[in-house]
Parts: sequence; structure tokens; C-alpha cells
Amino acid sequence: MEIDWTDVRPRVAALAARPGLDRAFGWRWHEGLLEPPLTDAELTALEAQLGVELPGEYRSFLREVSRGGAGPAYGLFPLRRAADRWEWEGDGADITDQATLAQPFPHTEAFNPVDELPEQPDEDDGGDAEESWWELHDRVAFSPAHSVGLIYLCHHGCALREALVVSGPSRGQMWADDRADDQGFSPVLGDDGRPLTFAGWYRKWLTESEQQLT
Repeated sequence: MEIDWTDVRPRVAALAARPGLDRAFGWRWHEGLLEPPLTDAELTALEAQLGVELPGEYRSFLREVSRGGAGPAYGLFPLRRAADRWEWEGDGADITDQATLAQPFPHTEAFNPVDELPEQPDEDDGGDAEESWWELHDRVAFSPAHSVGLIYLCHHGCALREALVVSGPSRGQMWADDRADDQGFSPVLGDDGRPLTFAGWYRKWLTESEQQLT
């Protein structure tokens, strides 16, 4: 299905011109600035580098709206080209492993990698046991294996991030990575309780920003 993005730039520009941007989370950071879109040639080169076709909604956004900037939380990580390679830039953007984007992200429901860990030792068990448990916790929680097939697109601060599923049964959906809060991964849901795709996620942010900045 084709996405009509023609309203996005005017709406973002209108919001950026309003006073009181600090009332809406993240706007003081990205200031409503949208970087230029990718050309067709740039998009082709990006997908050739990644070895995977991007989900259609994000793909069309990159081509018709912007390669990054104003968006949910502190804004969309921008795509930048350096040393003949495209990279996403931002706090946590480096979690995206381009070499594993074609590997399926296998999940369709929320999961927490540390749920299967053995019970945390009591403080009375001694410092070594506690330290060993936390070392195991961090190895399991932050294993790169959990983020295959994901492109990280933004952060909420405090190492909380959101990513687009590129490969697997949830392809096209936005997922939250809340491992820093020990909450694992979960699909980002809309008001109807259904997982949001990129377009729904972005437009939800835009509508909420308009409501906050009236």
C-alpha cells in the first residue's frame, strides 16, 4: 500500500514555528528539523550495502520525506554516508548490526532475555556470587543475538530505544528495547492495542505533538 507523506513536512514545520516547544518531549533536541530525503540512487546503494530491502513504509519515508531528524522521542537517527558506507548516527544507533539485518528477528510477542536466568543470589551469599550473577545477567541481556533483524531508529534517553523490524514475522513493526530497565523487548502498540508499523508510529507521534503544542 502506498503511503501519502505529503502532509508531514508542512505539519512538522508548522509545529517547529510554534512557541513552547519544550512542552513536547524531544522537540528542544531535534527542533523540528528534517534532513533531506534520499535520492533513488542513494536508497538503492543503501539497500545493496545492507543486503536487505527495507520495509515499505520506512523505505518510502526515506525517499519522500527525510533521512532523519524530527520524529519520536529525541528524533530519528539520521543516515549519514562516510567512507563510502551508510550508517545511522545517534545514541544507540551503533547497536544496529548491518551484517545481521537479513537474519529474522524471531519474536511476535514481548520477551525478556533475562527471564530464564537463575534466581539472583541473596546478599548474604557473598560478593563473588552476586558479581558473577550480574556478569551473567549482562551477557544474556545485552547479547547481540537478541537484536538481529532490527534497525534502531531513536532513543528515549537512559539507554531506552526503539527499533524497526526488518526481517522476520514482525517485519515492518516498531519494537521497544527496554533492556536498560530490565524489561526486555516489546512491540510498540497503538491506541487500539495493536503493534504499530513505522507509518503509524511516526504519525502517532506527529498527532500527539500537535495536541501538546496547541
